[in-house]
Amino acid sequence: MERRRTFSGVSWESTVGYCRAIRVGDNIYVSGTGPIGSDGKVYAPGDAYAQTVFCLQRIHKALQDLNSGCEDVVRTRLYVTDISRSAEYGKAHQEFFANYHPASTMVEVRALVDPEMLVEVEVEAICQSD
Repeated sequence: MERRRTFSGVSWESTVGYCRAIRVGDNIYVSGTGPIGSDGKVYAPGDAYAQTVFCLQRIHKALQDLNSGCEDVVRTRLYVTDISRSAEYGKAHQEFFANYHPASTMVEVRALVDPEMLVEVEVEAICQSD
């Protein structure tokens, strides 16, 4: 079965050895996506909503690179460092998925790879054959 990958260009992809997303047949798996800019710094420190939007924009781009989109997403997972801010993360999620309603999980974690990161998002999609 053919495998297609897309990369976002963050340095961790090459140093850790992963891709932003991989398409295997009609299934797409998007790696945990944090709010790390092309400069390697955390985007919008302290702003849960802006960080979540940033992550979802990067995910949307990865899906497009693999001939898919938000409409094909069947599951999202949000790993957050402060669950009391769930409305902020949720608002961003709703803006991307209001018309598609994937299964979703939000779970609080003790820490992410950078202490300024408030959220990391994973996505799975099932799409039409190319």
